[in-house]
Formats: sequence, structure tokens, C-alpha cells
Amino acid sequence: MPKSKLRKKVQEQHTHEAIIHDAEPHGPLESPSWLAPVMVANFLIGLFWIVIFYVSQTRFPIPGIGAWNMIIGFSFVGVGFSLATKWR
Repeated sequence: MPKSKLRKKVQEQHTHEAIIHDAEPHGPLESPSWLAPVMVANFLIGLFWIVIFYVSQTRFPIPGIGAWNMIIGFSFVGVGFSLATKWR
């Protein structure tokens, strides 16, 4: 008597489930403890950099580089945003 097709389907399904369970990531579910303080520090440094630039009428925090101070301030903010994407 021929084998039932049902047995073959069940066996293939169990093999497929084992492959799926092995492929799941086993990474950490929490972010490192240093990530949040560094992220907030970057946001604040960038904010203060830009505020100082405007309050000093474009003379500080680094005199002589002009509008590049804005790029430096926004770079700090950008690093903060990139760290925010890794925070869980």
C-alpha cells in the first residue's frame, strides 16, 4: 500500500519550522547603558553650540570659521539622532 501524502506534508512542515526557529536573531533586547547618556549629551552639545553661535552674533564658539559653526552644531545633533535609532 502506498504511503499517505499527509505524513509527508507533516514531516516537511516540521523541517520548515526548525529552519525558521534557527534563523531568528538572538541579539540583545536592551540598548547598552552608555547609549542614552551619550545620545542626550550630543543633542545638548549641538543645541548649545547653535544657540551660542546665534547669541554671539556669529562670532563664537569657534571664531573665524563663520557659518561652519552651524554645521558643527548640526553634526552633533545628527550623531544624537543616529544614536536614537539604536535605542530600545
